[in-house]
Amino acid sequence: MRSKIVGAGAAALVLAVLTGCGTRATQDQLSSEELQGRWWTWASAEPELTNPVADRDGSACERNQPRDVWFLAGTFGTQVERACSIPDGVPLAFPLVNRIGSSADCADFMRAAKGSAVLDGKEVDADAHQAERIEIRSGVDNPVTGTDGYFTTTGCGLWVQLPALEAGEHTLKVRGESGDLSVGVDYTLTVDAA
Repeated sequence: MRSKIVGAGAAALVLAVLTGCGTRATQDQLSSEELQGRWWTWASAEPELTNPVADRDGSACERNQPRDVWFLAGTFGTQVERACSIPDGVPLAFPLVNRIGSSADCADFMRAAKGSAVLDGKEVDADAHQAERIEIRSGVDNPVTGTDGYFTTTGCGLWVQLPALEAGEHTLKVRGESGDLSVGVDYTLTVDAA
C-alpha cells in the first residue's frame, strides 16, 4: 500500500460562501472521492522539475489543469511564494494538508491535521475528509506518489473548494500541518477577465 503525505489541501465538502472576498456565485462542488482522486492524479502527473507541488514560484501552476476546476498545490513541507494566472469562470480546489495511505494512516494524520486559508484577507472554511477510497493515475518519475500507473488507495485531508474568483488580482495564504509536516504557500492569483 502506498503512503504519501503532501501538504496543500477532504468526506463531503460544503462550499464556503464568501461575501466580499472576490468570489462569484457558487457552483457545484466535486464529491470527496472525485476531488481527492482528481487532485492526486493532477499533482502526480508531472516529474519533479515541472511538478506543481515542487514548484517554487508558480511556473508550474498551469500544468495539466482540467477545464472545470483549477487545482492549487501545497508543498512537500516548505514555505513558498507563487504567482499564478487563472482563467476566468473556473472554480478553485486545494488541500491545506493531505495524504494518501491506509485508513489507519489517515486516522492518525487527521487527528493532528490543522490549517487555514485566507483569501484577500478573509479566512475561508475548510472541510475535513477523514478517509475516502480514491483512484489515482500517476505519471512517470513524479515526486508525489513515487510511482507511476493506476492504483486505488485511501485519501484524507483538509480541503477547500471555492467558486470562481472575480477578475483581477487576489492573495491566498495556505497553511497546513499534521505531525512533522508543516507547509505554507502564499499565492498571488491573477484572474484574467473573459
